[in-house]
Amino acid sequence: MSVLIVGVSHNSAPVSLLERLAAPGADAVHKLVSDAAGCAHVAEATVISTCNRLEIYADVERFHGSVEQLSTLLVERSGVSTEALLPHLYVHYDDGAVAHLFQVAAGLDSMAVGEGQILGQTREALRLGQELGTVGPALNVLFQQALRVGKRSRAETGIDRAAPSLVTAALDRARPALGDVAGRSVAVLGAGAMAGLATATVSRLGAADIVVLNRTPERAERLAAEYAGRPAPVESLASELAGVDLLITCTGATGVQVDADLVRAARPDGRPLAIIDLALPHDVDPAAAEVPGVTLVNLAELAAGLHESEAGVEIAAVRSIVTEEVSAFLTARRQASVTPTVVALRSMATSVVAAEMARLDGRLPDLDPTTRAEVLHAVRRVADKLLHEPTVRVRELANETGAVSYAAALAELFALDPDAVTAVTSPAVPEEKTR
Repeated sequence: MSVLIVGVSHNSAPVSLLERLAAPGADAVHKLVSDAAGCAHVAEATVISTCNRLEIYADVERFHGSVEQLSTLLVERSGVSTEALLPHLYVHYDDGAVAHLFQVAAGLDSMAVGEGQILGQTREALRLGQELGTVGPALNVLFQQALRVGKRSRAETGIDRAAPSLVTAALDRARPALGDVAGRSVAVLGAGAMAGLATATVSRLGAADIVVLNRTPERAERLAAEYAGRPAPVESLASELAGVDLLITCTGATGVQVDADLVRAARPDGRPLAIIDLALPHDVDPAAAEVPGVTLVNLAELAAGLHESEAGVEIAAVRSIVTEEVSAFLTARRQASVTPTVVALRSMATSVVAAEMARLDGRLPDLDPTTRAEVLHAVRRVADKLLHEPTVRVRELANETGAVSYAAALAELFALDPDAVTAVTSPAVPEEKTR
């Protein structure tokens, strides 16, 4: 079995296509995970779904058939033709899949390099797969280690500080029109994770007034109270829009939530208004940018403007950590892959020793216990010495290309029972609790 990733992200596709793939709700993500796990040759599966990536992770028996089936799921989800989507899909397999997930968890593959939200989104993918019963030993160990790599990267480097979050990057992009956030009136449309990040950011920067609008009053009240803001029903958006300097939208809803006519009616005098649309699919009609006085910043512009150079030295440090962790993980995995063969070989040797001692007992029934113990000890030492070199070498060779063939050769040379090899399992790896 090997890990396979089929996905699309801001690095491979335009925002318009990502919007078509964006999940309209938790049920859609659940269905995608279940559909992926139900594919032939797929033993385990889960999905990382964010505003700028959709990736299916699977433990598969066969590469080619699995790639085709998982790609078909994404094509069906996008609603575009196979020819339109395939150029934007990417595939990572086995060692490459491990490296990719570690890079994702460390924040190296994010639109805003180093942003912290992806670690929670990776944890959510693991939790969802565990909840649905589609994640087993292979993906569990892989995701647990990826979470540790992400935490280590942030603990040992300044990647979080060096790279801006989407909100900070968007505010920087709006600065020429908006100026500083300090002293400004801000409306936040939405009350989810991204809305929470946006509200926290503008509060920290000294916004004078913050209003949180959401379809669920309780969520708006909770978020507004946390940052000394005020809640408002989403139906009051037009009236709130008339008095604010900045609107940040991140509802996660489908369809346009803020159209050009609403903006035009709320600001008939052309007073300056900055709008930051962090939603995918987008909340704001792009035509709103044509309303006099309006500056619109959306994810497409952010994707074009964020570069790894912003993180500089910190990115190099995180890459070094990821490279080290990938190497260690692959080494441990390859060594574990030969463990069943080694254990089966030693079990076979133990059985041979036991059989020969039984023969000795039958031929020399009056052999005194002391002599018998000495003979048993000597036979065991001979067996151990004969097996020591091949078992040590097969573990060393496990780190080289063709590791599986060395284990197979060992099993063939010693005529090991395939069922005995399969029955051996490695110890469980302690799990991190998912939240």
